[in-house]
Amino acid sequence: MVRCLVAVFCGFLANPALANDFMPVRDRSEFLNLIQEKQLRVGLYNLTLHVTPDGKIHGQALGWGITGTWDWQDGYFCRNMDWSGYEIGPDCQLVEARQGKTLRFTAEKGTGKSASFRLR
Repeated sequence: MVRCLVAVFCGFLANPALANDFMPVRDRSEFLNLIQEKQLRVGLYNLTLHVTPDGKIHGQALGWGITGTWDWQDGYFCRNMDWSGYEIGPDCQLVEARQGKTLRFTAEKGTGKSASFRLR
């Protein structure tokens, strides 16, 4: 179970990025508009993340705390996180949105695996 959660946080959930109906998020202001006053959720893992405009990440999964920082660099969401003492190293990720309800983060600047989060 821990490995599955780590996979989600690292952006390596088993879905390669597909074109379908997701649209790239191009800049920081567009990203902030999408997440404003919302949570990122993955129900299967009881995962909730808050990504704040001041560059902070906090939340929980299975009752364990998540902390981190983020920045927008050259069109990518770059984050570094810790899950209850387990360091989840830095990664810059491609962000894509679907209908303003789902965000998909694809690791390694869009070349790696992806994880999708519902906006609530």
